[in-house]
Amino acid sequence: MSRERAAQLEYSEFQAAMLDEEKRRRKAAKIIAVLGHFLGRDAADPGDVLSGLTVADVGCSAGFIADELAGAGASRTFGVDIDVPGLRKAAERFGERVEFLCADGSALPFPDGSVDVLVFNHIYEHVVDPDAVIRDMRRVLSDDGVLYLGLGNRLGVIEPHYKLPFLSYLPPVAADRYVRAFGRADHYYERFRTRRGLRRMLAEFHIWDYTFPVLASPERFAGGELFPGGVGRAAKATLERTPRPALAALLPVVPTYLWVATKTPKRPLGASLPQPPEPVRTP
Repeated sequence: MSRERAAQLEYSEFQAAMLDEEKRRRKAAKIIAVLGHFLGRDAADPGDVLSGLTVADVGCSAGFIADELAGAGASRTFGVDIDVPGLRKAAERFGERVEFLCADGSALPFPDGSVDVLVFNHIYEHVVDPDAVIRDMRRVLSDDGVLYLGLGNRLGVIEPHYKLPFLSYLPPVAADRYVRAFGRADHYYERFRTRRGLRRMLAEFHIWDYTFPVLASPERFAGGELFPGGVGRAAKATLERTPRPALAALLPVVPTYLWVATKTPKRPLGASLPQPPEPVRTP
């Protein structure tokens, strides 16, 4: 049996990627571009994409993404986390335009229906009860609001935190032994879900999948860091031309899904794309 999971406090103190400012800001640019396309603001000035909206980054850590969301014109921006050292760094640098709150994602400090845009980017695998966090995000999201989700897939071949193949496929005890054998950690904390499991987790939402649109049009979504250099150019050309049914066959093993979810049925309002976003069927 695996040990009981506890909250990952002070995550930025042992995960250096959370303090990689350049990389975090590139991720933010992609998030803002996806949101802009869904909201029909993709032709707007980058500083106006979120104009007039209340925005919260759940799992903000050191605040780089939250700062970029504020810079995209949000009328009010929040960063929420339990990572106290990360929040302290964030408040020192960005506290003038972002309100940072120490709070658990399953008990967000917002009234019902009060947030227009929520960002939950590569966080669910770290929280003790992701289903509870999803429920509370749905509670605070406005009826016309949108939830951006970056979601790791358990069946992605290379585990993204420890860069070990098939690590996330393993049961907890075997995964613990694997990371210890390679000197990466004392135990493997993260818990990923398959695409089917993620669809169940988000069953109360209406979802559009932006995974292939971003990969096929990186210049429009600031996502070039996913496949840099010649590999990226070749991947882009292939993805633009590949029939969607063939791409759909790859979905179960795609390492990361980029989804936009809403409480009520909505459609993306942005310009046409070589690979357009498609709805995700939920149970």
